[in-house]
Amino acid sequence: MDRKGVLNNMKKQNVEKLNLFLSGLDNRVRENEKFFKLINVYFKSGRKTFKSVIKLKNNLFEFKVDGKSEQFNFSDLIIAIKRECLKYDSIKIEYIERGTTIVIEGDDKNVNIKYVDNNDIVSTMDENNIVENDRKYYVKVGQANELLKEIGVLTKEGKLKNDMIRKYNQIDHFVELLDKVLNDIKNINKNEITIVDCACGKSYLSFVLNYYIKEVLKKNCHFICIDNSKTVIEKSKQMAKNLSYNNMDFINEDIVTYNMDDEIDILMSLHACDTATDMAIALGIRNNAKAIISVPCCHKEFLSQYKYDNLNSIFKHNIFKKRFADLMTDGLRTLFLEGHGYDVSALEYISPLDTPKNLMIRAIKTKDKNKDILNEYKRLQSEFNTSLTLDKLVY
Repeated sequence: MDRKGVLNNMKKQNVEKLNLFLSGLDNRVRENEKFFKLINVYFKSGRKTFKSVIKLKNNLFEFKVDGKSEQFNFSDLIIAIKRECLKYDSIKIEYIERGTTIVIEGDDKNVNIKYVDNNDIVSTMDENNIVENDRKYYVKVGQANELLKEIGVLTKEGKLKNDMIRKYNQIDHFVELLDKVLNDIKNINKNEITIVDCACGKSYLSFVLNYYIKEVLKKNCHFICIDNSKTVIEKSKQMAKNLSYNNMDFINEDIVTYNMDDEIDILMSLHACDTATDMAIALGIRNNAKAIISVPCCHKEFLSQYKYDNLNSIFKHNIFKKRFADLMTDGLRTLFLEGHGYDVSALEYISPLDTPKNLMIRAIKTKDKNKDILNEYKRLQSEFNTSLTLDKLVY
């Protein structure tokens, strides 16, 4: 077959335009390396189209041509693609990264480039998947199917699992709350938002936030997920690999012993048991986190220590004593955060019908330490004869 070369018949200015577009990809892949997924190249000759899928392997780009695979750095890859396209009538290149696809098309008449939002590719929600008709979803079925399937919210066919509808709504509501926090942080890192997930467990919320920040808000982000369970860390690593979420680090370590040099934009801990919540808050304060989000769980420390004889007639009922301990523990946490310069709000994260542990503490750093508030915190501890973990971890 006689094949015309796309570059042979292109005008000089079109050749330069193609080179310019390809050079732009060279710069982009270096800047967004963590978010790169793959490149599809379509060579067309007559009615036949030949496709090559280019992926990263060992920091090199593997390009398969005529049944033979070779590995290149990106600059050499561009040369190889241009050399190969000389054999064909036209070429189409799809550079795909998380959230965005760049399409370059060229033939003997013209070369053009366009940017496609990956969320526009699947922009509708199946009517069978509508969960709350009056709700604006932040992580949408259809657009986020790859993620939602990986974390078990959707079936392989893309349908919401009946037993995961409530979970899906909880996850999306969490993203809604965090979206407001992102808007409220005035000095947030503009180049790359760093989020630390303490006692991360299966890291579901980190995966969902990762998707939302990068692929919906179009902002670069880096996640550090910490847990003392090796099993859940290994599972989270595999999920990140499956999703090509290369901007996540998973650390198998105790929160107390973990030290970090990164500047923290948001530190979060959800249902970190008992004093693990205090360990997470302390890590955030020590590293001057711009925002700290906590959904506490299992308030045992204050309960095991406190005494208040004036209320013994009420506390003879253990349920009242326990609920008071929950209230005081989280109240003291908010006071401690305020004393370290955070504006703090406490709100119901989800319905108490889902779980009684539904309080969210949301703290945003706005000022310096306040000694008067810290003294009030100490006075209350003295009055109730308690000594909490927070006191020992912030120095």
